[in-house]
Amino acid sequence: MLTCGLALAGCSREAPEDAIRAQVVALQTAIEQRSASDVADVLDEDFIGPQNMDRRAARQMAAVLMLRHQRIGVLTGPVDVTLQGEDRATVRTRAALTGGEGSALLPDSAQAWRIESGWRLRDGVWRITSLTWTPVLQ
Repeated sequence: MLTCGLALAGCSREAPEDAIRAQVVALQTAIEQRSASDVADVLDEDFIGPQNMDRRAARQMAAVLMLRHQRIGVLTGPVDVTLQGEDRATVRTRAALTGGEGSALLPDSAQAWRIESGWRLRDGVWRITSLTWTPVLQ
């Protein structure tokens, strides 16, 4: 009986890939709801982005984008999660941001992005440690 209970408890834990995908959705929701603080919540305290952007600068960039656009939508492609051990992962996807009435792509020139992010499990929560984006079309 005890063994059965332990087995059920082990099954109730969310698989790492599912937990990361849930965080990707949380990030998308934070962007669409125009919440720079919720965007920052998905970023690790050691976050590093392009041009040595830290967590604070990423939050500020999100806030500026959100001030410029009353509506923001996120269109994503398939999300590819690659685990590296028990506490690290890489996530790859493609995305485009929409603004205005949901039809104008951000920035002003239409562009889709290849996005690669590093993730770390810290205190039971997956957060982004690194992020790069490159234009799909050049």
